Amino acid sequence: MAKKIVSDLDLKGKVVLERADFNVPLKNGEITNDNRIVQALPTIKYILEQGGKLVLFSHLGKVKEESDKKELTLKPVADSLTEKLGKEVVFIPETRGEKLESAIKNLNEGDVLLVENTRFEDLDGKK
Repeated sequence: MAKKIVSDLDLKGKVVLERADFNVPLKNGEITNDNRIVQALPTIKYILEQGGKLVLFSHLGKVKEESDKKELTLKPVADSLTEKLGKEVVFIPETRGEKLESAIKNLNEGDVLLVENTRFEDLDGKK
């Protein structure tokens, strides 16, 4: 069976989960190299153009202790995506729970939501 790619799918009105690589370098909360964000844009734009409701998630850095979370938030990535896409990217500073579930349910076609750093919950098993 051939592997399906995003262009094989009918995305209109569907929630689309995209695992992106937004592990970008940060200095004082500012992105110093946005290449990984730029590389993700064609897929993001395609999903939005097809009417998908996009939920993005990624890890950023290595969270070894609670104090690392302040420096390793994906909020700067959401701000960068908002600027590059010319539309608001909703940032949810959580990785699970009612607030996240509600935000996903309230997405409209062409909306983008970015979930907080998956390593905050050790969802990758690499903490």
